[in-house]
Amino acid sequence: MQIGRIIAAALGGAALFAGAAQAHHSFAVFFSSDHEVVTLTGPVKEFHFTNPHGIIEIIVPGKGKADQDWKAETNSPSIMVRRGWSKDVIKPGEVVTLQGWQARDGTNYIRLRNASRADGTPIGTAPAAQ
Repeated sequence: MQIGRIIAAALGGAALFAGAAQAHHSFAVFFSSDHEVVTLTGPVKEFHFTNPHGIIEIIVPGKGKADQDWKAETNSPSIMVRRGWSKDVIKPGEVVTLQGWQARDGTNYIRLRNASRADGTPIGTAPAAQ
């Protein structure tokens, strides 16, 4: 009887972890590093410093066209904190420049590589691989 409970608990735990592992995605599934890095500049509309990934939304002024909303996905807050970020590091209305890899589906969505303020000052530190 005891062994049956242990097996049931182990199978239940394995099912939970399998779902969590499957829910997390690879960079390569959604973003393409085969293309050049996209550079975007505009005022911050929103900044969400939340799990599993933060989101920075900016309004990119249209050059003779309508303005475009772009979103940049960051790493998790725990990683961003180690790189000098906080929930208050950027504010709505502040002009920033974001660089990153565009979504494979061509939408206005990038994976953040780095960010800087209007005067060129980096926001946080870059990953060691850069």
